[in-house]
Amino acid sequence: MNQVAQELLQRIRQDGSINGQVIKVDRFLNHMVDPLLMNRIGAELASRFSESAIDKIITAESSGIMIAQAMATHLGIPFIYAKKKRPLTMTAFFAASSYSFTKEESTTLYVSNEVLLPGERVLLADDFFAVGSTYKAIEQIVEQAEASLVGAAVIINKSDRRDIESILTLADLAD
Repeated sequence: MNQVAQELLQRIRQDGSINGQVIKVDRFLNHMVDPLLMNRIGAELASRFSESAIDKIITAESSGIMIAQAMATHLGIPFIYAKKKRPLTMTAFFAASSYSFTKEESTTLYVSNEVLLPGERVLLADDFFAVGSTYKAIEQIVEQAEASLVGAAVIINKSDRRDIESILTLADLAD
C-alpha cells in the first residue's frame, strides 16, 4: 500500500467510519474537503495515467468534481462534470440516467455537446465506484458524443472490478 493510500486509510479511521459497504468520508472528501489530501490523491491517480493520451477528464456532479479537478490539474488537461440539471443555455446535449444508492434516487446527467467532442479520449474520475451506475451513464454519454472512454479512476473502489484504478479498495478497508 503506497503512502497516499495509507494516509487515506488513516484518515477514514480517524475522521470517518466504515459500516459494511457504507464509507463515511464527509469530513474530509465529499462534503467538507481537505484540499491538500485531495491534491495528493489527485497526483497519485493522475500519475497512473501520465503516459496515456487523454484529452479530458469527465465526472458526475457533485462528489466527483474535487478529484476530477485535482487529477486534471496534475495532467494539465480540462475536466467536464456532467450536470444533474440541464440549464436553459444547454440546448444541445448528451444525457443518460444514473441511480445513486447512497441517495436512493435516479438522476439524469447532462453534458453539452460543446464540451465533449467526437474522437476525444476521456477518463472517468469519481470519489467512489460501487455498482457502476455512474460509470454506465458516463459511458453512454461518451458513446453518444462519439468519444472514447479510456479508463476510470476513483478514490475508493467498492466493487470487485480490477480495471478501475483506485487509491483504496473494500478489501483494503477490511484489514
